[in-house]
This record gives sequence, structure tokens and C-alpha cells, in this order.
Amino acid sequence: MVDSESRAAADLLAALCRAAEGFAMLRHPFIRREPLSRLDPARAIVGTDFVLPDGRVARFAVTLAAGDDVFHVGGDVSVEERVLLDLPGHATAGVREALAVFDEYTSEVLARAPVFLDQLIEEISA
Repeated sequence: MVDSESRAAADLLAALCRAAEGFAMLRHPFIRREPLSRLDPARAIVGTDFVLPDGRVARFAVTLAAGDDVFHVGGDVSVEERVLLDLPGHATAGVREALAVFDEYTSEVLARAPVFLDQLIEEISA
């Protein structure tokens, strides 16, 4: 029988894998991409960096961090210092709620990515 901490760890790993898989499928025909995965002791970042034709980097990412009995979830899209999307930071004591928000934020960033990428290409072309 699996204890609750082991189950939570397995659920966390599954959520990170789902996010990584979603970002791995994110592509644009005119933009080079680089996967983004960073696992620090109390923080995970999953996403994709797109290197635009003008050299700028567009980052699409979600984060999950743990600290002081609270989980923090975030999601954003940025180009260099310009923030295109900043999902509201979400803090919760429950790992299950944190993972649900993490999945939701992953879906939100992935759903908006094609529009942002097309807008960025259009800006460069103008």
C-alpha cells in the first residue's frame, strides 16, 4: 500500500511529465525552440523557449514551488523583459489543489501560445 506522501510524489511527477509533454509538442514552423525543464530542490519550471528570428527569446513556462508548508503555482509568457501573460500566483497548502492549478495553468499557457507566437512573428515582419 502506498502512503499519502508517496502518492503525492507520484502525482507531482505525473503532472510535471504531462506539462513537459505538452510543451514538447508546442512548435512553430518559423521559430527554433528549446525545451525548458529545471528541477531545483524546492521548485520546478517546465516550458519552452522560442528563439525568435530577431534573436529575442520568448519563454512559455509554468512553475511549482514548495516552501513553508505552502505550494506556489505560476504561469507566464514573456519576451525578454516584456510580459505577455502573467497568470495570478496561486498559493495553497494542499498538494492536490496545487497540482490541479498547475495542470490548469499549463493548459492556459499552451492554449495561448500559438496566438502569441503569430503576433510576435507579425511584429517582426511589420
